[in-house]
Parts: sequence; structure tokens; C-alpha cells
Amino acid sequence: MASVALSREGKVVAEQSWLCKRRHTAELLPTIDSLIGRLGAEPSELRAVFVCIGPGLYSGLRVGISSGQGLAYSLSLPLIGVGRLDLEAFPYATYPGPIVPVHMAGRGELAWAIYRARDDGDLIEELPPHLSLPEVLFREMPEGALLCGEVDESLTEAIHRERTDILVAASSVRRAGYLATLGWNRLTCGAADHDPADIMPIYLRKPVSDSPGSASA
Repeated sequence: MASVALSREGKVVAEQSWLCKRRHTAELLPTIDSLIGRLGAEPSELRAVFVCIGPGLYSGLRVGISSGQGLAYSLSLPLIGVGRLDLEAFPYATYPGPIVPVHMAGRGELAWAIYRARDDGDLIEELPPHLSLPEVLFREMPEGALLCGEVDESLTEAIHRERTDILVAASSVRRAGYLATLGWNRLTCGAADHDPADIMPIYLRKPVSDSPGSASA
């Protein structure tokens, strides 16, 4: 999946998500250009670029970040990278307890982190993204946590067998609109005081270079 959005000061005005398989390189920038054009706007009107930095599919992250860096450099714009698990947790930022977003990372492992909501609507990262087997997640989640993100039926059933104190949110639909809103919030808090080249992907496992179909979380 790929997703792009445009916002005015964090309020989404256009968004498009589509199944691009592994055609991020060919499809991402033309889709951005088309989205801008449909609003009757020009690239020169952009004020900032926000990009998801993972964890996730190696090729998708690489293309997304490099495209964001290219736009930021060519248009002299600030670039802010936002973690994928931040974005999974963000819709639940009003939850009063720990928020635990998960991403299916392959090989039977989960990428997950722990957040709490801040008074300004952003998130406090209490445990950074890392990989583990599901049983480790079940054991280490704090009491009363909200589990969200890529939570399928089998994971929901497993967590309910192990922990009766955990709330489970519906499985997420990835949206660039959340990225636009959270990125803007962080921009207004001064989060873009660095060179776009400093934006790096979050890879929790090294890519396997000798297998063209391999992916990295």
C-alpha cells in the first residue's frame, strides 16, 4: 500500500491511498503531482514535507524517504520524519493509558512500541520500536494498555487468552492523513531544525540483500 495526503496547516484537504505493490518508484511522485493538480495548486505552494520513516517494507521506506528528501531540497522546505508506530498510535491519543501499536514484521515477529498521550495531542514514547515474538509482547505490555495498529483476528484472540486487562482497537487502515496532521503538529513545535539528509529510516532488522523478494521491518 501507498498513501499521500495534502493538508492546510494539518487539516487534510486531499488524500489518496492505493495498492502499488512494489512500484513505489514509478507511482509515488506522479501521484503527488496529480493530487496537487486536482486542488488547482502548484508544488511551489508547499510549506513542508512529512514522510513516514518506518519500520516497514524496505523498498517502500527507501522510496518514500528519498522522494521526501528530493522535494525538500528542490523546494527548500523543512522535512519531518514520523515513525510508523507513532502514526498507528496517533488516532488514539486521547486514550488515558498506555498505547501499544503493532506492525506485522514477518517471520512471526511484531514491531511494537509503547506511548502515552501528551496534553497537546502528541505522544510520549515510553518504549522505542523493537521486534519480538508475540508472547514477549503479551508479557511486557503494561496493565490496561490499548493495543492498536495491525491487529488481526488471530492476534486479538491470542491476546485475549493471555491478558484480560488489554483493550484491542480495530485493525487500522494506513492513512497519510494522520501523517499530515501529526507532521504539522511537530513542525509547529520546531521539530524540523535539521538537514533533510539526516532523516533516516527505522530498520529493526537488517535487509537481506541476496534475496530480491526479501523485506525488512
